[in-house]
Amino acid sequence: MAKRKRIIIIGAAGRDFHNFNTYHRNNENFEVVAFTAAQIPDIDGRKYPAELAGELYPEGIPIYAEEELPRLIKDLKVDICVFSYSDTKYSKVMEMSAIVNASGANFGLLGTNSTMIESTKPVIAVVATRTGCGKSQTSRKVIELLMEKGLKVVAIRHPMPYGDLVEQKVQRFATVEDLAKHKCTIEEMEEYEPHVVRGNVIYAGVDYEAIVRAAENDPDGCDVIIWDGGNNDFSFYKPDLTITVADPHRPGDELSYYPGEVNLRLADVIVINKMDSASPEGIQTVRESIEKVNPTAIVVDGASPVRIDNPEIIKGKKVLIVEDGPTLTHGEMKLGAGTIAALKYGVGEIIDPRPFVTGKLAETFEIYPNIGKLLPAMGYSKEQLEDLEKSINNTDCDAVVIGTPIDLNRIVNIKKPSVRVHYDLQEIGTPNLTEVINEFVKKI
Repeated sequence: MAKRKRIIIIGAAGRDFHNFNTYHRNNENFEVVAFTAAQIPDIDGRKYPAELAGELYPEGIPIYAEEELPRLIKDLKVDICVFSYSDTKYSKVMEMSAIVNASGANFGLLGTNSTMIESTKPVIAVVATRTGCGKSQTSRKVIELLMEKGLKVVAIRHPMPYGDLVEQKVQRFATVEDLAKHKCTIEEMEEYEPHVVRGNVIYAGVDYEAIVRAAENDPDGCDVIIWDGGNNDFSFYKPDLTITVADPHRPGDELSYYPGEVNLRLADVIVINKMDSASPEGIQTVRESIEKVNPTAIVVDGASPVRIDNPEIIKGKKVLIVEDGPTLTHGEMKLGAGTIAALKYGVGEIIDPRPFVTGKLAETFEIYPNIGKLLPAMGYSKEQLEDLEKSINNTDCDAVVIGTPIDLNRIVNIKKPSVRVHYDLQEIGTPNLTEVINEFVKKI
């Protein structure tokens, strides 16, 4: 029998676990000796548990910090390292390749045929070219259109398993109370809560084969599955329709980040979002990118207008702006919905939170120094939540602008007046998603 190839999977507690489950787990040609972890704090030092790893891995698989990769390759006699996380600049991907190759191992990426699971139900994948393009509001629009036709829609969200992986193997969220039951982080609540409030069930977890089988047989019924993607990752399921969201605030990124360009090339429909606040030059660059790599895609023009309740709370005042965490960190956005709303409603001054941040949040600014005068709503752990609350309340401001998808007041005790920003996808002209979904429904 041939010697098993020794593998390290380079990841961030999401795509890496999925790649292992779909390609490596029961494959006797490979022996996965380690995962490495990046992007998400506090996930290294754990194990991918034996209960999920399968019969070939009775002890589970250790997870190390990515910084240890060169040592691990040599000490564990590794043959191949498989890069398995998303929203990464091409130069960073090739830097990782150089590190791996210089340490003696081969470098690889897994594609769609090796990792996409087929469903017995029709699947619409909503993905993007970068983190923070507006996938969630696009998913909401698609789901609303399907529900208007009387279809039972079940959403499946890209993984965010930062707790007990065995307990999180398959998670079903049908009520707001389910969020507390599953001990969700801020990032998870931001993605799951809008679905359950709307009245559709959403699944997530670790084992996406088991998840899709549960979704197909959901007790409330399932006619269509929506893959609600994370970052700019491509779908875990083989889609019948792929909708990719692009962001003209970061023109050119759609052709220079992995795997965002994969999504651009796979798209049946491309939504150019945020056209109301982007420059004409940025919009034109995205159009040229689409024409270059996917000229047959349907292009939907979209806006993301913001609104707030009680604008008098912030008009002319000194405000702290709290934005979605991943959008500012590995999404590298310089502004989000909170910033756009603050400028629209005439704040007096945007206060820099950096002199006031504490604990884990201070570390976040060290890791991502280009965040600037915005506060990322990081909440991967109880400690981070406590640091977020302290940092908000420490900041010398008159009011707080909450630009996150959920109301932070429900999670942390904000002792200052605050306003929450709301935003939805607004299509401009035709073609539009109504036409796209009408055609899709005719075929299922």
